[in-house]
Amino acid sequence: MLNTPQGSRLHIAIFGRRNAGKSSLINALTNQDIALVSAVPGTTTDPVYKAMEILPIGPVVLIDTAGIDDEGELGALRVKKAHAVLRKADLVLLVMEVGEQISQHEERIAELCREKGVSLVGVLNKSDLNMAVEEQRKQYNEKLGLTPVVVSAVTGNGLLELKLAIIAAAPVAWDDRTIMGDLLQPGDLAVLLVPIDKAAPKGRLILPQVQTIRDILDHHALSLVVMEGELKGALAQIVSKPKIVITDSQAFMYAAAETPPNVLLTSFSILFARYKGDLATLVRGAKVMDTLRPGDKVLLAEACTHHRVEGDIGREKIPAMLRQAVGGELEFSWASGQGFPENLAEYKLVIHCGGCMINRREMLARIAQAQEAGVPIVNYGVAIAHLKGILPRALSPFPELRQLLEEKNEKKGLISHE
Repeated sequence: MLNTPQGSRLHIAIFGRRNAGKSSLINALTNQDIALVSAVPGTTTDPVYKAMEILPIGPVVLIDTAGIDDEGELGALRVKKAHAVLRKADLVLLVMEVGEQISQHEERIAELCREKGVSLVGVLNKSDLNMAVEEQRKQYNEKLGLTPVVVSAVTGNGLLELKLAIIAAAPVAWDDRTIMGDLLQPGDLAVLLVPIDKAAPKGRLILPQVQTIRDILDHHALSLVVMEGELKGALAQIVSKPKIVITDSQAFMYAAAETPPNVLLTSFSILFARYKGDLATLVRGAKVMDTLRPGDKVLLAEACTHHRVEGDIGREKIPAMLRQAVGGELEFSWASGQGFPENLAEYKLVIHCGGCMINRREMLARIAQAQEAGVPIVNYGVAIAHLKGILPRALSPFPELRQLLEEKNEKKGLISHE
């Protein structure tokens, strides 16, 4: 479980006032000294992410945030960063010290959780210092609609109850999504076309490829992995046709040419667009590329900060394909890591990576952020398939989305009925 990819872990954010014992609670939950603890209020400044395992919950990412009552100009920035964590949280622990009265700070976090649909668990910490908790539990219930768990990060009292509360409050679907298991029956064969990525360390496949193989095996289907140039020969040796061919986006044209029309075809990136985000929204965003004109601003966004190599897909290949499609120069910007730029509304289109290093909640939050700014969004795989003219073929496993694309095209007079 410690090797579970960060984007597939339950993300638990810890909120509370300064010196409420948030960092101590993290250490107690994990039984490790992973968070800095100090009696000085405001020790934690920027959000701190720790990929851990909490038994019996399993793999999680714990997010330690600054005090929600931080003061001054710098404190206000810290609180803003803490609130931004809600974009990627699956569940929030709202920590208060036993004996404290509920304030506007706790009420604000509860309100934001309701707005964003984030599960919330109340925690009364430091019960070893003050056991008079009944009145505070009543107030917590009346003002926030929660019955808090009473714990002591020092003695460990209440930690089991807190773990059970986390399990009960965790979103039902946070860990039960499938990359492609719903497309396969036991015994079906999936052929994976895997060009060796220059950015992948020697001896390894990139993460989406590995996760897809594991998902196929978990659903008792068969996986055949081939390199670019070997697909035709591999298909010729198969007695029964495969159910599906999955390709790297950059080998789309070769895969489309070699895959029989009666075999489903898609890409790792399109599968992850569905697994991590909202594929229908990204398909709609693809058509916006047809409306781009020279000089338009396009944002290419990546969730991680990987080492760039020659021929990088986001820095070089997609911009080159867009320039050719538009017939002129576009104004490109790049964003890597935690979020979008402040001036998001200025862009005509956001092209996002596959999101393999973030969880679904954060990917959906990024899509929602683009929608709120009125900017269409598409991901790398969908964009490449559209630019190469084979998006309908790449959506063959998803007939409802293919129909959506064709209806959109028909309305624009882009499909011939001959």
